[in-house]
Amino acid sequence: MSSERVDSESTVSGNQANIPAHIRRELEIDDGDTLRWRIEDDGTLRVRIVRQRSGTFGDFDGYDGDRETDVESEHDAWGVDPE
Repeated sequence: MSSERVDSESTVSGNQANIPAHIRRELEIDDGDTLRWRIEDDGTLRVRIVRQRSGTFGDFDGYDGDRETDVESEHDAWGVDPE
C-alpha cells in the first residue's frame, strides 16, 4: 500500500474524529467495537479493530423472577436442566 494514497479524510472536532462510512463498511467496524491506537517508532499511526464480543450477554433478556433459587447450592447450575 502506498503511503501517498488517501482514501478519505476527517476533521477533528472536540478531540473526536469520525470514521468515514465507506471505511467503516469495508472494515466492518460496528457499534461497540474498540479501536486500539499505536504510534510506531517511525511515526506511522496504526489502528487495530478489536471486535465487540457477541453472544455473551447480547441475547440475555434478564431473569423475570418467577423462580426462587437457593444461591448457595444452585448458583453455578441455575438454568441448567438436570439430565
